Amino acid sequence: MAKFVLAGRADCPYYAKAELLADYLQKNLPDFRVHKITQHPQVWEEWLKDLCEKNKWNHKKSPIIWRELLDRGGKGLLLGGYNEFLEYAQLYYGVTSSMTTELMKLIAQENLETHKEKELEEETRKDLIQPLQVWITSASGRVCYNLIPILTSGEVFGMHTEISLNLLGNKQAEEDLHIIMTEMRDLVAPLLRSISICTQVEDAFRQAHVIIILDENTDGEVYSLEDCIRSRLPPCRLYGYLIEKNAHDSVRVIVGGKTFVNLKTFLLMRYAPNVAHNIIAVALGVEGQARAALARKLRTTPSCIKNVIVWGNISGNNYIDLRKARIYRYESAIWGPPNYSRPVLSLIFDSEWVNRQYVETLKKLTATGKQFGAILAAHSIATTLKYWYHGSPPGEIVSLGVLSEGQFGIPEGIVFSMPVKFENGTWVALTDLKDIEISEPIMTRMTSDLIQEKLVALGDLISFQPYQSAVNLLDLTPQPTSEKPFGQEAINDSEDKSVEEQQIN
Repeated sequence: MAKFVLAGRADCPYYAKAELLADYLQKNLPDFRVHKITQHPQVWEEWLKDLCEKNKWNHKKSPIIWRELLDRGGKGLLLGGYNEFLEYAQLYYGVTSSMTTELMKLIAQENLETHKEKELEEETRKDLIQPLQVWITSASGRVCYNLIPILTSGEVFGMHTEISLNLLGNKQAEEDLHIIMTEMRDLVAPLLRSISICTQVEDAFRQAHVIIILDENTDGEVYSLEDCIRSRLPPCRLYGYLIEKNAHDSVRVIVGGKTFVNLKTFLLMRYAPNVAHNIIAVALGVEGQARAALARKLRTTPSCIKNVIVWGNISGNNYIDLRKARIYRYESAIWGPPNYSRPVLSLIFDSEWVNRQYVETLKKLTATGKQFGAILAAHSIATTLKYWYHGSPPGEIVSLGVLSEGQFGIPEGIVFSMPVKFENGTWVALTDLKDIEISEPIMTRMTSDLIQEKLVALGDLISFQPYQSAVNLLDLTPQPTSEKPFGQEAINDSEDKSVEEQQIN
């Protein structure tokens, strides 16, 4: 079978003549096939140059005709232009062309109009398939640098969802933003429709479907904790106003980072009330650190540990709850299928480690921000977005910072990390979980700081007073309430049921 490729400038009369001859041959010869390519006159020369460089051909005019070697593969065999194609048709098939000059020009004009119509149709089709508009604040930082490749991989939004990335930063960061933009263009990610930078804050979040709020440096010196808290108000107030003004009605806003995450989420909700239900705070980074510490103790991998719950302040006073934590694929005397799991607390016999060393390690990580690096932050944000769009794994508990409506005895009106699941494009608090009540001293410790942060930021409180708990959460002595940290009451009281029995019940 002979397959020819006929390419030319859309308004070229000789392309029109060659096209008519090729159509005749294809219609009358069963083994003759032709593929036609037209290019707009403005791009023809560049297209032809690239084609010839790729195939090491020497051809300067329109049209260009080559034969595809279907039986041998490899590059095509250049035939030449119209004259060479006409000679080939006469020699091998005894066919010639008698098209007049006027008809050649008429068909050439028709070809150009048809080409323009096809280009317009293609642009219209692309416009109908709108890419997902994703905005990232403080985009010159390392978190954004690590986050972008994950977002463009298809893992988060789906393998058939194109995205347009918009990198927001200040004028001082413009050079860094250009470097990131250039590098991403060089990456040629199939799902990245476009990438742009924005340094004019009034243009931020235009038609945004997803907004990722990252930590940003506050301008000026901060002399006290109260000043640091108050410094979060202006940018959040501005972002909230711009979200309401510029973003898509169904925008999803996700707040990540390691400083005042709950507070920033609350302030965004306050100043963007129409989308408050779609603003969440990422807690998976803290959850990941907790799971990793357990995995080191149990000599397994963090991914084998599920259902660790982070309560409270994501970047401050929180409570890591292991009462529902399970471990899968654990090498021990008891072995089961892949879906078999055991309670984590039933495998840790060192209560001193759980109640003291483990607590102190996580508390220190939260207080200092150490080990909560760019890779962990980026992965936590990406995973939370993935769950938001596609649902969390069935049966798994996810920790998420959301606005409290009184669930679990949490005071209303503060952003609080709690157990949820993602399904059908939204999140649902797991209020039906059993045996996860939080004692009053622990709840007071967590909520006191969050309420004070909110009041200080809004100017309703002058000074911040860290809560001084009357109960030592690291003390193993029995407390008046039936609950002790991490569910350890089941380990320290022989009259109680075993931890495994509690998990099953």
